[in-house]
Amino acid sequence: MMRNRILVASVLLGTLPGAAMPGPPARLAPGAELSLPYELALWDELALSEEVAGGAGPTISVASASSAERVPPAGRAAAEPNSSHAVGGEFFYSSDSDGTEVARAGADFDLRAVSAEHYLGVRVERAWYNPGNRGWETRDRIYLRAAERLGNWQLRARAGTDGDTVIGSISLNDDVPIRKEFFVERDIVETPQGLDRGIYSTFAGAAVDLPVNDRNVFTAVAGVQAFTGDNVRLHLRGSYIHVLRPEWGLSAQLRGRYFHSSDPGEFDYYSPRWFAEVLPVLQMRRFLGGWEVVGAAGVGLQRDSGSDWRSSRYAHARFRSPLGSSDWSVNGAFTCTNTPSVTGTAQSGYSYVQFNLGLSRRF
Repeated sequence: MMRNRILVASVLLGTLPGAAMPGPPARLAPGAELSLPYELALWDELALSEEVAGGAGPTISVASASSAERVPPAGRAAAEPNSSHAVGGEFFYSSDSDGTEVARAGADFDLRAVSAEHYLGVRVERAWYNPGNRGWETRDRIYLRAAERLGNWQLRARAGTDGDTVIGSISLNDDVPIRKEFFVERDIVETPQGLDRGIYSTFAGAAVDLPVNDRNVFTAVAGVQAFTGDNVRLHLRGSYIHVLRPEWGLSAQLRGRYFHSSDPGEFDYYSPRWFAEVLPVLQMRRFLGGWEVVGAAGVGLQRDSGSDWRSSRYAHARFRSPLGSSDWSVNGAFTCTNTPSVTGTAQSGYSYVQFNLGLSRRF
């Protein structure tokens, strides 16, 4: 089973077991217990963030959440540098065909910055909202950022406030072959009524990683999402990965999602009685001179309680600088889809795009 997980994860990371890997030491050391494949974890974060806030981007940053960064216990001490400080910034922007735009600029100040698994700091953030093309408005936010190992469990949190209530996220996952993760995320709904009336969404759930053999793995996510008001939404998500060409880092994936709302149409966010999507995806991940480059694309089907089956399209690309090779690090991502977010609609021609760029330096 351990060998199976190493091969599947190494394909998704663009390498082969035993091959030299441009990246952090011991990232795929023999015998490592690898966790949920990174691209599926990221896809779930993007999907969850769309459900919580309407496409505000992952509340847990790519740099923090990447299972590709996680170092196995046996090699963790040797791979991590001494504790230091770090500063960084991140910019995020999203737009959809309904005229909703969101931009965020955040500055991170880490008092302790050992690695992606051990840090403690503060994020100060300003968010700009233009819901339904009615005009821009701003909100300021502040978060406590922290990550810590608790035995075989990894805790990550970004908890703060927007001046009105608690917002942010917290997650806890273990490092065993059948990986479990528990999470809670809370944010404002970025629609006109959401901003005017203070409508928030709280999403709590769990995920599990189920490896089958050296080329196949399943993941499952279940959650409950409570909105301000009476609406409670039940979520189910599942993914299946099949490794096509290990030497290319090429995988085929089948992603599915479903939700059911108890009080559809309560406010102005996208909320049919139910929604379902099936999305086949091809993904390639490579390391070029230590830089991680990922591309993914898929075409599938989606439907909700008020419409017929229609096409579902998804494209994603991201990059990240070599880990541990410099005090500087940079990452970026771009996503385009026609799957409705909380701020979107199911009308024909709907589209949504988002991108983010992050830069940090360790001292």
